[in-house]
Amino acid sequence: MLSEELLQHITHARSISEPNADATTIEYQNIGELLFKNGRYYDTKPYLIFYDLAGERIQYDYKDFFMLAQQCASMMHSAGIRRGDRVATVSHNHADTVIQYFGAWLLGACVIPVSLSEDDHRISYILENSRARLVFLRSDYAERVMPLIASLPSAPVVLVCGPQPLPLGVRGDGSDVLVSSFEDELENADPFFVSQEAVTLEDEALIVYTSGTTGNPKGVVLTQHNLLADAKGITEWHGMTNSQRMMCVLPIHHVNGTIVTLVTPMYFGGTVVLNQKFQSEHFFERIEKERVNVVSVVPTLLAFLIEYYKGELGEGTRPTPPQTLRHIICGAGPLTVELGAQFEDMFSIPIMHGYGLSETTCYSCFLPIDLSAEDHRKWMRDHGYPSIGAALPQNEMMISDENGTEVAPGEKGEIAIRGINVMKYYYENDIANEQTFSYGWFRSGDEGFYQVDEAGRKFFFITGRLKELIIRGGVNISPLEIDEVLAACPNVKAGIAVGFENDFYGEEVGAYVQIVDGAQLTAEEVISHCHTKLPFSKAPKVVIFGNEIPVTSTGKYQRNKCKPLFREWKAMQFRKK
Repeated sequence: MLSEELLQHITHARSISEPNADATTIEYQNIGELLFKNGRYYDTKPYLIFYDLAGERIQYDYKDFFMLAQQCASMMHSAGIRRGDRVATVSHNHADTVIQYFGAWLLGACVIPVSLSEDDHRISYILENSRARLVFLRSDYAERVMPLIASLPSAPVVLVCGPQPLPLGVRGDGSDVLVSSFEDELENADPFFVSQEAVTLEDEALIVYTSGTTGNPKGVVLTQHNLLADAKGITEWHGMTNSQRMMCVLPIHHVNGTIVTLVTPMYFGGTVVLNQKFQSEHFFERIEKERVNVVSVVPTLLAFLIEYYKGELGEGTRPTPPQTLRHIICGAGPLTVELGAQFEDMFSIPIMHGYGLSETTCYSCFLPIDLSAEDHRKWMRDHGYPSIGAALPQNEMMISDENGTEVAPGEKGEIAIRGINVMKYYYENDIANEQTFSYGWFRSGDEGFYQVDEAGRKFFFITGRLKELIIRGGVNISPLEIDEVLAACPNVKAGIAVGFENDFYGEEVGAYVQIVDGAQLTAEEVISHCHTKLPFSKAPKVVIFGNEIPVTSTGKYQRNKCKPLFREWKAMQFRKK
């Protein structure tokens, strides 16, 4: 139970000062009303275009998508799901998953997106901790995930999506898990769903589990208000209109893919081109074919595009960008001045750098799109870090000292945010809530500074993390999880995970290791051991041996002091063998 004082802090962090009061106005009572209005108004206009890995294209008009979302809501209701219940999705990017999201929001249910990059323990934890009553499971992953579902204390209903045969689920007590075909149930569901309960803006819409610096992931609780408020902010900042299109190449189990390129196009009545997966060879080709105007990426993908087109066209050759593409949104990972400049110079496409977290729904700030080319270049290149821009009207930002007092321009401190896009709270995690909302703002744990332009606008910069997460390709990785695996490695006296700068993933995972006195150990043996316990993304790619791990006076590891040791691997792309 949250204390009265903490509730006041959280309420303050979810408010906004009077000058920006208009930004808090949402013209819809809930996401279902937006879906209903757009389904009727835009009719046969495409909302969703989906490309699978083989390049097969499926198009869903607004009218048809609305009907499918209603059928999905009816199907969940028939399965016993009610307003406020949680439903999980275990899938790659797929049109079915988008239908499931909007069907759940229409019903007033809360979606729990599960990332398959998590290990089995964490997937089990997310399903159990969230109390998911229904799981939409892509058949591709049934063999791995069904045993995890069957082992839960209270097994949810499972709806399997895809052409493969339905899996069997047997619990430890010998009882069966209720498993049905999503396609069959959807086809037979009522296409005219009418909610029996009034869904409000404060109904929970998403619980996104994000890695912390300790053990289990934290559940970030986002409301329908959060989703619509951030979609409104993104729409207005980027000048999106109902004649425009966005493309999604990021995983939609993350807030970036979900909010920026699913909810936002629905908000402005546009079209989204959803890709099952990012593919360098199809990126610009698909933008041109589908007349896409804006794409959201992470820095890793910029590096992949540079590498691909250097190989295709050779050094010094500049590809012709698609005429429809206005700019690229980039965030969710550390972008360097070098990478940003290289991409913009090579492709002549402006990067609208931004910043946000799951805890602030998605984006909290962007570079303004109306900057002159000269000013854009200045903010991207002249301050040692590319600016993450100015705050959206939906929130306020400051650089704070440890007591919650704003510091002077140019002085480093913690990035703090308050506004209507700030999460409801961390689910069942009082300690994290107390630390995060200690002075009535959301404390990001990220270090930064700001500068003021001639118009008095604050332009923010991120310089590092006060929290010691490793952000690889936009995905948060807890170093302590890797520390545990290193500690269990034979002949390791002590070991720590270190996130080092990498041109392809923003950061990669390294390990700094002390060997047991008199023992023999190779880097290959350490990496091989880690691969038995961790997925490739989390396992160290480089191991450096040393005699002493740097610590503070209180015995805490100083990971940042080890980062310079990994400089020679900055430009290397590590591939799974």
